This record gives sequence, structure tokens and C-alpha cells, in this order.
Amino acid sequence: MNHVLHIAATVQLRNNTEGRAYFNRKVATGKTSIEALRALKRRLSDVVYRQLLADAAPLENPDAGALRGD
Repeated sequence: MNHVLHIAATVQLRNNTEGRAYFNRKVATGKTSIEALRALKRRLSDVVYRQLLADAAPLENPDAGALRGD
């Protein structure tokens, strides 16, 4: 998982993305590039974790889908 986050962060830095802007803000506040990259990877891991929770929510309450007609 760490390797995947590293690749995702590297790709974000290559392009003009929100991740690149976040990295630049961290560097502007005095972080080294390694520290800024670590912060970006942490932010990406938080995004992945929130998505995992959102995807798992319907599994926790299988009757909720039946009420909506899914």
C-alpha cells in the first residue's frame, strides 16, 4: 500500500493537480521536499481510507439497500 501511495503522490507532483498545489504550500511553509511528500502521501491515504469507509457502509447495513429499492 505504501508503494501505491508513493506512486500516486509522484504522479500528482508531475502534473498541475491539487496534490501539487498542496505540496507547494507545504514547501512554502518551510517543510523540506521529503516532509512535504510525506504530508501529501498522508493526505492521499486519508482520501483512500474515507473511500473505503464509504464503500463499506452499505455492507454494514444490508437492509438499507432494500428500503431504497437497490
